[in-house]
Amino acid sequence: YNPRRDDWVLVSAHRVKRPWQGQLEKPPPDDVPRWDPKNPLCPGATRANGEVNPKYEGTFVFPNDFPALQPDAPEPDGSDHPLFQAAPARGVCKVMCFHPWSDLTLPLMSLPEIRAVIDAWAELMTELGASYPWVQIFENKGAMMGCSNPHPHCQVWASSFLPNEARLEDRTQRQHLSQHGVPMLLEYAEQEARRKERLVVENADWLVVVPYWATWPYQTLLLPRRHVCRLQDLSDSEKDSLASIMQSLLIKYDNLFEVSFPYSMGWHGAPTGPYLEEDCRHWQLHAHYYPPLLRSATVRKFMVGYEMLAQAQRDLTPEQAAERLRSLPEVHYK
Repeated sequence: YNPRRDDWVLVSAHRVKRPWQGQLEKPPPDDVPRWDPKNPLCPGATRANGEVNPKYEGTFVFPNDFPALQPDAPEPDGSDHPLFQAAPARGVCKVMCFHPWSDLTLPLMSLPEIRAVIDAWAELMTELGASYPWVQIFENKGAMMGCSNPHPHCQVWASSFLPNEARLEDRTQRQHLSQHGVPMLLEYAEQEARRKERLVVENADWLVVVPYWATWPYQTLLLPRRHVCRLQDLSDSEKDSLASIMQSLLIKYDNLFEVSFPYSMGWHGAPTGPYLEEDCRHWQLHAHYYPPLLRSATVRKFMVGYEMLAQAQRDLTPEQAAERLRSLPEVHYK
């Protein structure tokens, strides 16, 4: 049972060794050029809209040239039936480059460089969260997860509404606090820290676990040990230790199959904008990592068939996945 989403996951551990004659993915290239004038994310490169990037040396944030959300989106026409509803969706979309070099990823960056990324995340959360109810930071790493340009970067979408996942987490966390008197994910972090069977890595301020309800093979959940609602609420020392634990986790991911590990990740925290004035104690800041690789650098888990039509299903127990990740070295294989 997944209390965060109020749904269930089918675990079928006996299937993990079944023969595989399905699709094999191409491992990511190892020869990505450090700088490519044709890569629109590189310093000094020209983007699709004709703008030239500055020759940045750290993080670089700019408006997405193909935004999914726009601040002046039109009001939809009225509906003549409750089965055909529409509502306005407004917002802004930004791209944030982590580093000027295209051949780097977060696990290959230094701790000060990762800390600079975290600082930029917090600044964007504060800036966009001043007016927008939801600010979604997410990174799609690797072509397998839809990354269109080989360059270390993420996206930040701020919206005038709470997206589905945010509304669901708001409801379940609110219910848990009302029923049990403690934030759900704070209690969950304390339980996992004590049980340790799904623990991957930890430090004084943070822990990473393969969640009890994981759906992806090596999915992880990054949690603070203290009650904190939003990324911008972290102290300087917590940001330092966050950089450290992110580096440890992502090195383990790369070491698992000795490949630049693909994933989609994102931060969830208390809503912003008008919610800044409301009681959001039921929220606990956390980050999700959803990697698709199942048993090698070329075999991935597909969320199709039963997953799309019935419910999520996994072939590897969370405890097995955590043990394998936990045992990996924290020195990058490269």
